[in-house]
Amino acid sequence: MAEEFRAFVEREWAPLLRTAYLLTGDRGYAEDLVQSALEKTHRRWGRVSRMEAPVAYVRKAMVNTAVSWRRRRRVSEVPLLLGDAPAADPYGPLDQRHEVITALRGLPPRMRAVLVLRYFADLSEAETAATLGCSVGSVKSQASRGLERLRAEFRATTSLEGPATTLEGRRA
Repeated sequence: MAEEFRAFVEREWAPLLRTAYLLTGDRGYAEDLVQSALEKTHRRWGRVSRMEAPVAYVRKAMVNTAVSWRRRRRVSEVPLLLGDAPAADPYGPLDQRHEVITALRGLPPRMRAVLVLRYFADLSEAETAATLGCSVGSVKSQASRGLERLRAEFRATTSLEGPATTLEGRRA
C-alpha cells in the first residue's frame, strides 16, 4: 500500500502543485498545501485508493485547507514573482502570470477555488461542485461572478496600456 501511495504522489505532484499555486499565489504555501493535503490523504489511503478518483479527494482537501488557512492568517507580505519563476512556466509569460495571480488573490477563497478548478484544473461543473461540496448552480454563479470580476480588473489595468484581451484570448 505504501508503494501505491508513493506512485500516486509521484504521478500527481506536479498537477496538484500547479492547482495549489493558483489557490495560494505563493510557491512555498503551495508546496505546504499539497503536502498537508497528501498527509491527510495518506492517513485514509486504504479507503481513498478504492475511490473512483483519488485525486479529487486530494483536491477537495487542498481547497478546504486553503480556505481554512486564509481564515486563520492574513498574509501581509506579497511575494515578488519577478525573478523567482520556475524554469518551465506552463501559464505563459511572467508578466501575464503575475497579473492573473494578482487578480485571483483579490477574489474570495471559494470563488477563487471555483475558477482554479474549472479553468486551470479543467474540471467540469459537476466535478467542481463535488470537489467543493456545493451545487452545480453555485459553481455556475461563482464562476460567472468571478470571471466578471477578473474581466473588470483586466479592463481597468489594460485600459491604460492598450487593447485588452478577454480570458478566452480574444480582443475585447
